[in-house]
Amino acid sequence: MIFTFKKKIYGYECDIYGHLNNANYLMMLEAARSDALVKMDMPIKKLLAMGIQFFVLHYELDYLKAVDLEEDVSVRSWFNKTNRIKGFWHQEVYNSQGELCFKAALTVVYASGGKAKRLPPEISDHFIKFIHQN
Repeated sequence: MIFTFKKKIYGYECDIYGHLNNANYLMMLEAARSDALVKMDMPIKKLLAMGIQFFVLHYELDYLKAVDLEEDVSVRSWFNKTNRIKGFWHQEVYNSQGELCFKAALTVVYASGGKAKRLPPEISDHFIKFIHQN
């Protein structure tokens, strides 16, 4: 399943050229994944209450087209694979013209108490229901 998060780009998020600053892409991706978890009925607050944490292990980022000041963007997020130890996410950012501007692939490791730990089977099974294959 693909989850969509919409956002307007504001001045404080841009560099001196009026483009979304590269560090702010990561914050936007994080917001979009958090929103996807809410839509999966696994918001971060609920996961923390269960003692489950997600830590980003690896990012692969491709900047394809500048995202400009006051642009309305859509961030599409999905799991393409998950198991009890790691989740593999893909995210894409589109501008208001529908042009692909940015894409990311990332790996998260599941943890508890700050250390890698397998997800309980029922939580892992819940996430598996949301896998999207390209």
